Amino acid sequence: MSQSIAQTTLITHWIGGAVSQASPIRTGPVWNPATGVQVAEVNFASDADVDHAVATAKSAYAGWRKTPLSRRTEILFNFRNRIDQNRDRLAEVISTENGKTLADAHGEIARGLENVEFACGIAALLKGSYSEQASTGVDVYQIRQPLGVVAGITPFNFPAMVPLWMLSNAIACGNTFILKPSEKVPSASLLLAELAHEAGVPEGVLNVVHGDRLAVDRLLAHPDIRAISFVGSTPVAKSIYETGTRNGKRVQALGGAKNHMLVLPDADVESAADAAVSAAYGAAGQRCMAISVIVAVGSVADPLVAAIRNRIPNIKIGPGLEQGSEMGPLVTRQHRDHVAGFLDSALAEGASIEVDGRDEACASRDGFFLGASLLDHVSPGTRCYDEEIFGPVLSVVRVQTYAEGLQIINDNPFGNGTAIFTQNGGAARRFQFEVEAGMVGINVPIPVPVSYYSFGGWKSSLFGDLHMYGPEGIQFYTRGKVITSRWPDPGTSKVDLGFPQMR
Repeated sequence: MSQSIAQTTLITHWIGGAVSQASPIRTGPVWNPATGVQVAEVNFASDADVDHAVATAKSAYAGWRKTPLSRRTEILFNFRNRIDQNRDRLAEVISTENGKTLADAHGEIARGLENVEFACGIAALLKGSYSEQASTGVDVYQIRQPLGVVAGITPFNFPAMVPLWMLSNAIACGNTFILKPSEKVPSASLLLAELAHEAGVPEGVLNVVHGDRLAVDRLLAHPDIRAISFVGSTPVAKSIYETGTRNGKRVQALGGAKNHMLVLPDADVESAADAAVSAAYGAAGQRCMAISVIVAVGSVADPLVAAIRNRIPNIKIGPGLEQGSEMGPLVTRQHRDHVAGFLDSALAEGASIEVDGRDEACASRDGFFLGASLLDHVSPGTRCYDEEIFGPVLSVVRVQTYAEGLQIINDNPFGNGTAIFTQNGGAARRFQFEVEAGMVGINVPIPVPVSYYSFGGWKSSLFGDLHMYGPEGIQFYTRGKVITSRWPDPGTSKVDLGFPQMR
């Protein structure tokens, strides 16, 4: 079911501190995944729209870079407070377009706010270093300066949190920022831009352009864009990294994931089952840090599978805006059908379907719902194991030893996050030392770092050298400059063609 453009809201860009009046040449639908009804139309940026946003950001950069750190901090505090005051409004927008529950949306906002709060400490974060008397009468010091105009390309699954990962540090460091959110969930970014404007962010410092691949391609090619941040699938992340760096840009591109949870025989089965269900089916599995594979070691497999299977019927599936819903729909009909297709292929490749989410209760609902599914006896090399499903499907791989389980995790091409459940401190420490992943949880299933550390994976889950937000975010959005300084007394200089030595 859909509505005409005339019956829906037209969502367009935010450029120079105001909603853009650009006439739509191409548009795309925005759906409410819980009802299957189109609720808006989003304006896709043309090359001219992107160029206008970049020119506006470039014009604003000179003044913003000169803005004192104390004033930037004041504005960021104001921004933080505006978001806090509008949590309910923002959560409703997220739930309407993304489908996640209000509780989940509020959690996303809270984690996004952590990053704004971290950026409020920018005065301390940008402190350089100073070495007095490095040579006779010579001092050496380093400062960090902003890059200029930078851009962020963000995914549908976290319409507020991931933009806040990027833009908070970027503008705190003195850059101007262009956000290209997912065209599936455009409204949260506009609300954040509006709140930033109310907080005192000057016109042109934060801009939002909507669109599809054409807008992304223009951002990657534009000579005035100095850096690109991206979160999305691995094939796109790799393409953006290669294209952006080829065009001389600094790039951090976070890709896909296949997060494994290693459960040892001594683990508390009830706690491990609670964690697995929470981490696998929260947000309908549409999280890059979702647990998608349980690696069950030895005798723990049977009781763990039974415990997970027993918990799944208690998950309340329903519209995100409905009180009490624990799991909402998937973001689009096409994605729902794609995820459901993994169940048939898993069965054909030898896995057993312990719980089938394609039940009548979900199939009869309006919207893009799919129930929680559990696959057992899954093997590496099968489609449901090798591919990122990004939906409410949890696979169980059975192994006999810790070493076998570790090898499976390390052989996987993704290295975003992982977890171990055990009561043995020695085994946990060995795991954190040996496992090849960027984020590790010990009896914690979704080890998303707090804002004063940095988020990022290894292997095919990250393209680029620096992780996102936290200290590495400050490093990404600035570049170092080293100054060597001497103030000699008049008449003491002389010509010396030898290579300078620090004495």
